[in-house]
Amino acid sequence: MSSAAFAYPAKSAEAFRTISEVAAELDVPQHVLRFWESRFAQIRPVKRAGGRRYYRPDDVDLLKGIRALLYSDGFTIKGVQKVLKERGLRHVAGIGRGGAAQEDAPPPAPLVIEKIVYVEKPAPAPVVKKARPGHLRAVPDTLSLPFFDEPSPSREFPVLDRAPEPAAAPAAQADPVAEADTGLAADSRARLEDLLGELTGLKARLTAARAAR
Repeated sequence: MSSAAFAYPAKSAEAFRTISEVAAELDVPQHVLRFWESRFAQIRPVKRAGGRRYYRPDDVDLLKGIRALLYSDGFTIKGVQKVLKERGLRHVAGIGRGGAAQEDAPPPAPLVIEKIVYVEKPAPAPVVKKARPGHLRAVPDTLSLPFFDEPSPSREFPVLDRAPEPAAAPAAQADPVAEADTGLAADSRARLEDLLGELTGLKARLTAARAAR
C-alpha cells in the first residue's frame, strides 16, 4: 500500500490527491511541483477541466523519491534524470516509499578475487670444474711443437734410417794366454769386437740426435 494512503485517512488508497495536498505532504511549494513536472517526463498527473492536477498514489511516491534524491542525496536535476533513465521509474518510486525497489536493483557485480601464487625456483646447481689431465699442458696462443710433455727416455734405441757405420776399433794383439784363459775361439772374439764397435757407433748417433733437439 502506498504511503500516500496514510496521509489522507478520509480518502481511499486509490484516491487522487490535489497539488495542494501533495505540496503539503512533501513540504515544498506548488510551483516546485510544476517545475519538476517540466523537467521529469515521468511525472504525469491527471489534468482535468480548468488545468487542475490530480496525483495518483504512485505519482506521489515518485515525487517523494525525486525529492529525496535532490534534497537528501545531493543529486542535481541531470543526476536524477540519469537515475530515472538507467534505473527506472519504479526504482525512484521505491525510494519514495522508504527504499529502492528490489526488482529494479541491478544485479551485484561479480566479486573478482585475485590469487597470487609464488613459485620458488630451485637453487642452481654449483658448477664443478673438471680437473685437467696432468699429462696435458695449456696450449699457448702461438702453438709450437711439441706441446705434449716430453716422454721419459727409453732404454730402447730409436730406429735409424740406415745402419750406423762401425767405428774403427784398434787392432787387438793376439794374446794366447788370455785366449787360453777365457776358452773363447778366435772367431767368437772377432764377432764380439764387431758388435762392440756397432754399439759404440749407435751411442754416438743417439747422443747427437738428442743434442740436435
